[in-house]
Amino acid sequence: MATPVLTIRSMRAVGVKVPMARPLDTSAATVRAAPLLLIDLETEEGVTGRSYLFCYVPSAAPAIAHVLEEVLQAVKGDRVAPLEIGAKLVRRYTLIGVQGIVRMALAGLDVACWDALAIAAGMPLAAFLGGVPKAVHAYNSNGLGLMPPEALADEAIALLAGGFRAVKLRLGYPTLAADLAAVRTVRRCLPDGVALMVDFNQALSRTEAIRRGRALDGEGVYWIEEPIRHDDYAGCAAVARELATPVQIGENFSGPQVMATVLAARACDYVMPDLERIGGVSGWQRAASLAAAAGIEMSSHLFPEISAHLLAVTPTAHWLEYVDWASPILAAPLRIVEGAAVVPDRPGNGLAWSDDAVAHYRML
Repeated sequence: MATPVLTIRSMRAVGVKVPMARPLDTSAATVRAAPLLLIDLETEEGVTGRSYLFCYVPSAAPAIAHVLEEVLQAVKGDRVAPLEIGAKLVRRYTLIGVQGIVRMALAGLDVACWDALAIAAGMPLAAFLGGVPKAVHAYNSNGLGLMPPEALADEAIALLAGGFRAVKLRLGYPTLAADLAAVRTVRRCLPDGVALMVDFNQALSRTEAIRRGRALDGEGVYWIEEPIRHDDYAGCAAVARELATPVQIGENFSGPQVMATVLAARACDYVMPDLERIGGVSGWQRAASLAAAAGIEMSSHLFPEISAHLLAVTPTAHWLEYVDWASPILAAPLRIVEGAAVVPDRPGNGLAWSDDAVAHYRML
C-alpha cells in the first residue's frame, strides 16, 4: 500500500475544560475537570487529522498551544511523514530538551499526522498500522479515588456497568490500615473474576511500598501501580523483587529510551506507556517493540480512543485503561461492549469533535 501524500497547511489548538462525571481524588491531587487541548492538523489536500492532549492543569493548555504555534512554523509545507517530522522537531528542540510540554506538543502533532494519513488511506488507524480493528479488553479507571468506604462500595458497583471485568482503585491513604480497608471494601463488592488494580500515584517511600505491598499480596490485587517515585528505577526494581503482586509503571516514561532503561533495570513486571509522553503513535510503536522483545505485557494510560487502535497492533497487549473524560466533547465516544473497547471501523483514529460541546467547555 502506497502511503498517502499529504502536505501540512495549518494547525488549530483549542483548550476545553470538561467536568468529570466521577471526580478523582488521588494521593497526588484532586481532579474534578479534565483540561484537554484539541488539535486539528489541516492539510493542503483537505484532510484533517485530529488528536487531543490531557494537560493535567488548565494553565498548561495555552503553554502547549504556544509551542504548537512555533512547531507549525517549522513544519508548514512539509509532507505528512510522522517519523521525519519527529526527527526534525527533536533536532529543533535539542537545546531546551524534548520533555514536558514540548514532548506533549510533539506527541499531539504525531497522533494527528497518523490520523490524517489513515483517513487519506480510507482505513481505521489500527488497519493502517497493519492490524485489524477489534475489541480490546478494558478496565474501568473512572472514579474510585480516596473516599469513605461506603462511597467506594457504591462506586465500585456502578463501575461494572458496561460489562467491565476489571476496575482500578486509588490508594495512598495516611495509613496501611486505611489502604487495606479500602481494598477489602471494594473487593467484597466485586463479583468473582473481576480484576482489581490499585494505584498509589507515587505516594510511598521504598520501605513503605514494600511494607504495604506485602500486606496487599494476600488481598487479590491484580497489580500495584506506581508505589514510589516513577523515576526511582532502582527502587522500583527493589519493590518488584520483594512483592508477589506484579508492579506496574509506565505512564511517566518520557520517550521509548526511558522505557528501555526501565526494562534493562527490571524495574517492573508490566508497563503502561502514556500516549502523550511516550511520543504519540510513533513513540508507542517503538515502545511496543521493546515490550515484545522483553516479553513484557503492555497496557495503555489514558487516551482510550487512540490507545484502543494501538493495543490492537501491540504484540504483548494487556489492558486498555478506560476513562470517559473526553466523551462529552466527542461526536462519537468510544463504545464499550461487554467490558471491551470497540475499535471503530471508520477511517483514522475515530476522533471527531462535538462543536456545541467544544464551544460550551472552551477555555481558549
